[in-house]
Amino acid sequence: MACLRTDTYKLKVKPGKTYMLRLINAALNDELFFSVANHSLTVVEVDAVYVKPFTVDTLLIAPGQTTNVLLAAKPSYPGANYYMSAAPYSTARPATFDNTTVAGILEYEMYPDAPRPSAGSFNKALPLYRPTLPQLNDTSFVGNFTAKLRSLATPQYPAAVPRTVDRRFFFAVGLGTHPCPANATCQGPTNTTQFAASVNNVSFVLPTKALLHSHFTGLSSGVYSPDFPVAPLAPFNYTGTPPNNTNVASGTKLMVVPYGANVELVMQGTSILGVESHPLHLHGFNFFVVGQGYGNYDPVNDPPKFNLVDPVERNTVGVPAGGWVAIRFLADNPGKTLVAKE
Repeated sequence: MACLRTDTYKLKVKPGKTYMLRLINAALNDELFFSVANHSLTVVEVDAVYVKPFTVDTLLIAPGQTTNVLLAAKPSYPGANYYMSAAPYSTARPATFDNTTVAGILEYEMYPDAPRPSAGSFNKALPLYRPTLPQLNDTSFVGNFTAKLRSLATPQYPAAVPRTVDRRFFFAVGLGTHPCPANATCQGPTNTTQFAASVNNVSFVLPTKALLHSHFTGLSSGVYSPDFPVAPLAPFNYTGTPPNNTNVASGTKLMVVPYGANVELVMQGTSILGVESHPLHLHGFNFFVVGQGYGNYDPVNDPPKFNLVDPVERNTVGVPAGGWVAIRFLADNPGKTLVAKE
């Protein structure tokens, strides 16, 4: 996809050749459908980790994610063009974001002595093929696609997913409202509040002093507090009807995890201010996506369904709109780690 260009990006290919495309979603917030007209894409890697190959006509990629696919160039007339298109997936109100489709062109190279189409083959002009992308809010497609992502889980490329858990956390992620700072102009639902992204109703405030320095010198008082809630302090029906807990507090709160602990984190999307998807990234770690679903996470009935054999390994995952995702990882990279959401 072209970025900050006035022309249309063209990728030239030769019939019969196989090409590897490295796709990167550099969007700020939108998860994107991607497709190449009249061509199939074989997914072989995500976030720099091999997966069991599978072939699709359209794939989904969240902000910050990468996907490597193989594209086999078919026998085609030289000069034939096929759109490579991307469009957003969202269950939010359409008017709240840009839902336009971006496109590049896959063009088959001209070569000497190539057979040309007859005068009437394509109304005297080569066509520009267009792919058919899923509907804007096609949640069923999204669920089916993400379910196909599996680690290789071979002796050479094992899936080292933790089988036991030392620390369990439940994060409710979404938007809420926060009091406006003094002398600030608010853009929230009232002139005294503003919208704020939050995890467990806490919005992170960047400290003025280095966190690691404060920790190792024992001078953390006034810099941060190690009391980030392991679950929402006021649980509610996260994807259902009100009342919701819309109040968001701000603070530099941290969660301390012992070195070498096996961690399980369930991230629950909320519908506080509309049902949204939330891409999340764990700095400093890869993790295994062991489960996901829609509605409220059930701590009794959902864990037995977790995939602990060949779950996909990633560094960024999209929390399903109106749903949840469960990840596991080994905490073996000492330091401060941000769980970053859009």
